[in-house]
Amino acid sequence: MNLLTIAWKSIRQRRLASSLTALSIGLGVMLMVLVLVIFGAVDSAFNQTSVGYDLIVGPKGSDLQLVLSAVYRMQPPIENLPYLFLEQMQKDPRVVSAVPLAFGDVTKEGSFPIVGTTTEYFENEYMPRRKFRIRGKRINGLFDTIIGSEVARENGWDQGSQFTIVHGGADSGHVHDEKFTVVAVLAPTGTANDRTVFLNLDGFYAIAGHGKPVNEIEKRLSDFYAADPEQLAMALKQLEGVKAEEAAGSHDHHDHAHATPDAMKEISAILIKTDPDKPYLGVSLMSDLQTGYQAMAANPVRTIQRLMNGLIGNIQKALVALTAIIILVSGVGIFVSIYNSMSDRRREIGIMRALGAQRMHVFGIILAESALLCIGGGLIGWLTGHGIAVIASPWIVTQTGLLINPWALNAWEAVLFPVLVGLAVLVGFLPAMTAYRTNVADALSS
Repeated sequence: MNLLTIAWKSIRQRRLASSLTALSIGLGVMLMVLVLVIFGAVDSAFNQTSVGYDLIVGPKGSDLQLVLSAVYRMQPPIENLPYLFLEQMQKDPRVVSAVPLAFGDVTKEGSFPIVGTTTEYFENEYMPRRKFRIRGKRINGLFDTIIGSEVARENGWDQGSQFTIVHGGADSGHVHDEKFTVVAVLAPTGTANDRTVFLNLDGFYAIAGHGKPVNEIEKRLSDFYAADPEQLAMALKQLEGVKAEEAAGSHDHHDHAHATPDAMKEISAILIKTDPDKPYLGVSLMSDLQTGYQAMAANPVRTIQRLMNGLIGNIQKALVALTAIIILVSGVGIFVSIYNSMSDRRREIGIMRALGAQRMHVFGIILAESALLCIGGGLIGWLTGHGIAVIASPWIVTQTGLLINPWALNAWEAVLFPVLVGLAVLVGFLPAMTAYRTNVADALSS
């Protein structure tokens, strides 16, 4: 009979105490696995290495808010940029692609964010080496829309479904009269695109109430182009025609925004791609935008890494440290359980020695018992943690939009079981030494 078999029989003789000590280890490991799985999904979502774009251009303000708004749809936009500025970016020789985004409304059902954009958005990669897979047709009509997979799933929408949108957010209560039609559905991406409804940018401008008074537009253009008199003059020249039509009572840009001059249009952000072989172009563009315009450029990778390292990463480390302490305390419980059982097992150990068992055999049995409790409890906890992740992943996707791979292995998990082996040796050593030093004569006479 080998040492593991004897150790297992010893554990079975003390079922309740052994089960409770193994359970404590299992709970600690389960909590650690859940922390690692959830934070792994967060890390994957926020560190998409990064977004398929090099820069996010928006109004001056917080670069973090700009990225969370434009990429993750988790914050309102800072302000708006003139549409004319988009045309400038598209003409810049350093820019390979400049895709506009316009925010402001949500769907009536589910309050999913509305994003006005162009077909170029879907032609670009949403992550490096990952392209959109779309079931349906391209946006052609003014009120055609493409919806994310989670929007389709939660609202039960598919190609041909029609819906309305709420102006300014779910709490505003003002529902637009326009009816929008779903023409395509995106395959799951594990990004904010899954929970987004995409509109034709021209259709976005055509929605009643999205236009602003000419005087307000004029002031915003004057502020934005204060350091660029030539561009300002071109913009104000376009507004002169609008003013003339308004004076004549023949122009209603609220109902016909798609026909208004570009100077009347605004966007929330611009997604910029530069030449991947010339990374210095992005740095040059960022530097130029710091002066001359009321705009800025943010590198989404660096911005999110700062967030991850400065806040989320520290939370993850704190939770992992907490679960590690729980596992350590559980190890102390195993030590107490085995050590307290030694006085009851002195006669058993004495009989084993009298039957020819060597001191090292007895020592090994106690260590094997400790190892079975630690590793067995850890294995049960590991399976339970990933099992809970499997069960909870649909709910997490629904609530957060995070795609969770419940069986994804974290680097911390790779050292988990070696650590448990070390913990077993540590907590089993003193009881094993007690068994090792047991006097056969005293044990049999007790």
